[in-house]
Amino acid sequence: MLDDLKYIHQRDGQDALGIAERQCQQLAYEFTWPQIEGKFDNIVYAGMGGSALAAYLSDSWPDYHLPFEICRSYHIPAYVSSKSLFIASSYSGNTEETISALEEAEKKDAKIIVIAGGGKLQEIAQAKSYPYLEIPKVEQPRYAVLYNLKALVTVLETTGLIKQEQAGAAMSEAANFLAENVKKWVATVPTKDNPTKKLAEELAGKSVVIYAGPLLAPAAYKWKINFNENAKNVAWWNQFPEFNHNEMIGWSSHPIQKPYAIVDLRSNLEHPRVQKRFEVTEKLLSGRRPAPNIVQAEGETLLEQLLWTIAFGDFVSVYLALLNNVNPAPVDLVEKFKTELDK
Repeated sequence: MLDDLKYIHQRDGQDALGIAERQCQQLAYEFTWPQIEGKFDNIVYAGMGGSALAAYLSDSWPDYHLPFEICRSYHIPAYVSSKSLFIASSYSGNTEETISALEEAEKKDAKIIVIAGGGKLQEIAQAKSYPYLEIPKVEQPRYAVLYNLKALVTVLETTGLIKQEQAGAAMSEAANFLAENVKKWVATVPTKDNPTKKLAEELAGKSVVIYAGPLLAPAAYKWKINFNENAKNVAWWNQFPEFNHNEMIGWSSHPIQKPYAIVDLRSNLEHPRVQKRFEVTEKLLSGRRPAPNIVQAEGETLLEQLLWTIAFGDFVSVYLALLNNVNPAPVDLVEKFKTELDK
């Protein structure tokens, strides 16, 4: 099925595979951004779903000089003050949780920045002269994650609040690395030579559980989002070493034929003890759970490994959607939920 280009074209009508292939271009996008003045005690980022994912990625790479927290709620942390840099982000610009958090941040007199693709957040930013970065249009919000990350890095690099030097330039350079790697995963590469198609076939018919260490944890979260929204497939994720303190025990009883498929996202850049935890866990749980499908991140730097792992998962999730006989792009139930919520 996954080598039938006619079937793929019919089912993937909005070209999710093409979007996955072209997403490397987002890394080279140049946002125009002024210098932000002021000294801050902390950074708070308000966003949901894919918008929150960009912030989660940034906490792994390029990392921060200041305390950084992601707010996925209607309310902001109590410590937010005039010494806080507050970033409100939503692709649609209409995410109600983010708008509510922004209103609370205004009352705390925080320094506010808006990253959005339009909507109410753009209107608020323009009316109140907040610094505003506009995310280019894409087919679905989850397809704008790398745009969002580049925008966030652009903001924080000009303020000197991130640890990675020349982060924006590094992202542009990584675009070439990603462009070369995704060629191995496109639809015209047959299943026998295509690891993303092979993995999708292994996962078909199962609920997927993704594990990663701290460095690749944001990628594991992205895989979970992809399986949910692209493949319309139930999925969960967790990270090591926390897994070994509780969830590991949950796999230790009942038959091995559990209706799950496990994916381990591994990196040679993780702490040596984290790498060993994967190996020991696999040994101790052998025969108690399905054997994990191991995805070893490629790339010399953490940024390259994060991007490689994310893109690999994008292709796997789209191929799984095709195996599930669903269109990867639309998320009609989410839109229906929003409508019902407003009644």
